[in-house]
Amino acid sequence: MLPTRREAEEKLEFYVKDDYQIRHAKMVALACESYAQFANDLPEDLRKNSSDLYYITGLLHDIDYFLYPEKHPKVSLKWFEDWGYPKELIHAVEAHAYGYNECDVLPKSHLASTLMACDELSGFLFAYSLMRPTGFEGMESRGVVKRLKDKSFAAKINREDIYRGVQYLNVSLEDHIARLIEVFKNQNKN
Repeated sequence: MLPTRREAEEKLEFYVKDDYQIRHAKMVALACESYAQFANDLPEDLRKNSSDLYYITGLLHDIDYFLYPEKHPKVSLKWFEDWGYPKELIHAVEAHAYGYNECDVLPKSHLASTLMACDELSGFLFAYSLMRPTGFEGMESRGVVKRLKDKSFAAKINREDIYRGVQYLNVSLEDHIARLIEVFKNQNKN
């Protein structure tokens, strides 16, 4: 069963004590939610709540990272099973960590592809916004693509995860970047 957004936020705040990780989780949640309208491969009961499912999946995707970075996401996958969360959420969180800590599951759903495409790019866009006097305002895909090629900028961000994610999501990198910029620009206005 899917938790409410409030319940998910309480779990996030209970397990994660790092302000940046909480901010990142909320950014990924909003980014994922922006793709919920395209959730055609969900069972009917989840399709009605696709906005919540996408948001909550993004919000909780790194919930175990603060306490167990060397085991992420395996600890959270167990928690999600114990808490009775939907298998679609569990698969997405497992697939977003492809290549880390022996995770070898690739995305098999729109939700999983969305999470993979949004995770690292959200962190990259946040870093890029910090170096700009206007933050997300006026940010353009073209400039982000150029920065992505500069491996010394936000060096810890895995570019391959971004490229793999947009490939699985079947969107152009530029369009995906533009969508997330718009989401984050509007977030800052609220």
